[in-house]
Amino acid sequence: MSPSLPDFRSPEFLLGHIRHTLSFYEGRALDASGGFFHFFKDDGTVYDRRTRHLVSSTRFVFNHAMAWRRFRQPQDQSAARHGLAFLQQAHALPQGGHAWQITWDGQRASVQDGTQHCYGQAFVLLAHAHALMAGIDEARPGLEATFALMEQRFWEPANGLYADEATPDWQLSAYRGQNANMHGCEAMMAAHEATGDARYLQRALQLAESVTQRLAGLADGMVWEHYRQGPQGDWQVDWDYNRHDRSNIFRPWGFQTGHLTEWTMLLLQLEARLPEGQRPAWLLPTAQRFFDTAVRHGWDAQHGGLVYGFAPGGEVCDADKYFWVQAESLAAAALLAVRTGDEAYWQWYDRLWAYSWAHMIDHQHGAWYRIRTPDNRPYSDEKSPAGKTDYHTMGACWDVLRGLGA
Repeated sequence: MSPSLPDFRSPEFLLGHIRHTLSFYEGRALDASGGFFHFFKDDGTVYDRRTRHLVSSTRFVFNHAMAWRRFRQPQDQSAARHGLAFLQQAHALPQGGHAWQITWDGQRASVQDGTQHCYGQAFVLLAHAHALMAGIDEARPGLEATFALMEQRFWEPANGLYADEATPDWQLSAYRGQNANMHGCEAMMAAHEATGDARYLQRALQLAESVTQRLAGLADGMVWEHYRQGPQGDWQVDWDYNRHDRSNIFRPWGFQTGHLTEWTMLLLQLEARLPEGQRPAWLLPTAQRFFDTAVRHGWDAQHGGLVYGFAPGGEVCDADKYFWVQAESLAAAALLAVRTGDEAYWQWYDRLWAYSWAHMIDHQHGAWYRIRTPDNRPYSDEKSPAGKTDYHTMGACWDVLRGLGA
């Protein structure tokens, strides 16, 4: 390691970085009238006080629940409880589920977008699981109700996967996507950790197998993002969905570098969580293949960092540098290094941290910049718009700490 860089493998560094990131949001994110503000400039200025997105509302609960579990500061448990109440009340729709986006005027919510997204419900489940682990006992009924809703409205037993999207009155669209199922796998493991209920762990395994084995078998062994419902109700690869639209941050075209490494991490966490004797042999080699492919096609040898996406042929299709791609990938590298003992993965971990330290992290104000150009310049001064909350960056640190046994 360069003497000018921290020891990125040190638990003390990781905990300090989490605190530094939390400090960006402290004192400015919590809205006493309900929930949290979701839009922050580089210096922390809130630039939209009314719009609330389901993904941010859930991720703030996760952030504070994790902080309370480690640092035991009462304000973090209080903030997690505050956020959970807002999620359960302001985002709730009369026909069940949660609004994707709302306007909050300080007293009541009005729905901007009532689309029912399974991706959103996965994060509702995750938020309830982490709130429960943070000692917020009133989260348990919501956890169970969210799982029941996902089963009733989105689950497709014949495919072993969740459908993706429905109208506010629960008419499913034909679109199918892996992203909701990936975060469903993450949420199911959290629900298992929170409750000990084996059905959540089995569902996590089923989702992982369906996506990383069966669906990947349709796409050269890799995880493609987009599918359509076939005439028999099966999933068929949609190679053209959003091919020419880079504006949809939740449904980008191409193989997603960060989703491959995110699956790497989930597969390793799933392996560790499953009882011995119930660990499928494909978990580790699939995790390694995903990571190795992601860095082979995704690493920018000229400017550093991992690009956003690459095409089926391996050529880069989106060279922008996103914060979450670097964060998830460095965590995946650490877990692979611990699991395999292969020093090459620690070298990737250090390389990704060094790049992020130089280009993605705001050392003055705290937190990570959301996006950089291919040559690492800013696009704007919007550090944390809706959906970010630095859940990925702090989550990566938590994942590495757990992987290190710290």
